[in-house]
Amino acid sequence: MISSKLNRRSLLKLGLGTTILGTTACSGDYQANDRWNRGDLQHLIPLVSHGAFNIKLSFFNSRDKAPILKVGKRTITGCQQDSLGRFWAFRVGDLTPNTEYQLQLVDSTGNSLCDAWPLKTFPAPQQKPEQLRIISYTCAGGPDLPVLPGNRHAFKPVVYRQKLFDTIIEQKPDMVISNGDHIYWDYRSWVKNPDSAMARMAIDLFLGTYGSFDETLPVKGTKNEITLQAIADEQIGKAYGVRFRSTPVYFVTDDHDYFDNDDATPELVTFPPNNFHQDLRDTLQAQYFPEYIVEEELPSVFPGYTTENSIALSTHFGMARFGDLFCGALYDCGGKLNLNGVDAGLIPRIVENWLLEKTSMEDTRHLIHIPSHPMGWTAGKWREWYPDLIKSEGTLLAEVKGDGRGNKFMWQQGWWSQHQRLIEALFLQNIRKPLVVSGDLHLLGAGQIKHSGDLDLTSNPVTSILSGPVGVGGLGWLSKARGLSAQTPQSLVVDELLAPRERNGYTLIDMDRNRCRIELYQCPEGYVVPEDLRPALVNAFSV
Repeated sequence: MISSKLNRRSLLKLGLGTTILGTTACSGDYQANDRWNRGDLQHLIPLVSHGAFNIKLSFFNSRDKAPILKVGKRTITGCQQDSLGRFWAFRVGDLTPNTEYQLQLVDSTGNSLCDAWPLKTFPAPQQKPEQLRIISYTCAGGPDLPVLPGNRHAFKPVVYRQKLFDTIIEQKPDMVISNGDHIYWDYRSWVKNPDSAMARMAIDLFLGTYGSFDETLPVKGTKNEITLQAIADEQIGKAYGVRFRSTPVYFVTDDHDYFDNDDATPELVTFPPNNFHQDLRDTLQAQYFPEYIVEEELPSVFPGYTTENSIALSTHFGMARFGDLFCGALYDCGGKLNLNGVDAGLIPRIVENWLLEKTSMEDTRHLIHIPSHPMGWTAGKWREWYPDLIKSEGTLLAEVKGDGRGNKFMWQQGWWSQHQRLIEALFLQNIRKPLVVSGDLHLLGAGQIKHSGDLDLTSNPVTSILSGPVGVGGLGWLSKARGLSAQTPQSLVVDELLAPRERNGYTLIDMDRNRCRIELYQCPEGYVVPEDLRPALVNAFSV
């Protein structure tokens, strides 16, 4: 094990970053054009509803006394989320819908800790807003590594992601949806998969510069918490910073946010997560990004449902509601999956029933299902709605195993059955067009599902969007990591609106009372320095 005094930066200074890890510098630090005084704040990410705020923030240095948030004339004392006093949560209820508040963070003596900033509540369900702008993307995580010669990189450097985030903010979205894979740190599979002993040694050495995990210990209050923060400070804290302070961001979690990949082999089945990996995911959320605010009655047994400071919250499944104009159903397709054969689901049945009920109510002009795993495409991965087994030619990731009968090892028939129930509910809407915006796949694309198994959807096809990844480098595309491309599942008929492409980017959705206009933006191919990063519109259509 590497000494704790030898961190990643010192490793690079010693030349090990080039000789062992093979890294070279690629660009200087990106400086955002933001004159807001952040003080000692590392990051700040808010969520809002029509009646509440849920804000997560962290400082670079720990604090002995809780910071205080002023919201108008009210004061809210921070709730400590970590062991040392760097991470804090602020839950504020009883707010007026569709109202902008001025927020100010102060210390226990009343001294300002940063500049004031505005944050606005959403319209109430009975209000009738005329328009809404949403931006969605996926896969913003990954270690902050320089780009190798020949434009080789597994993840985009953090400065690239920061610039792309600033470009997103310039579009002035009312809300942002960050759909899955905020963290890439599959510490078990990264060491196991490389073929050569030297590659395994290099990866193990690199991982050790951030610390290590001990699965016999809880996360919070042990060295596991220090390691988690070393990883997530870089991938979330540094990447997001304070730029989204006035823009609500919904984080949907997926497999890598449990610090694992969705693998199923005779040696190891990674999901549903064991207690330790669930603890990693839950600690990550507690410290870095907000839980969903619940403004409705949910069953007490609803997974991840809790109450903090009299505000109802949900960790894995939630709704984004904007007056009577929009409802977004957000659901994690990994953390609560089960392996119950024909009764299996990527989400629990109680959550599925809730989604089916919300879809059938049609009490908003538009509805979007926002699962962490996509509908309409297969990459032959294990944890998919679809049984398709695609031969992999890649060497960076473990090949998906067959069960000897032409099926994926441990794939569950119930996952497909659940897919069919959700797709049918979307199709059966009378006043809304079915729309799904998903994460996970490192692709930008769009299509309309016309047939799904024995369901004929041609009279009201389901439009499905691959929202576009933020942090994927050239070695992270399906064609490189797995040696294959995404395909239409054998059981589906899909008309392509934009053939899936291996490009970073994001999806912009503009809603009014009559339609949703969808625009897909892609970044330049390969790596460009942040100053030259200008995403381009590649397709637009309305539903």
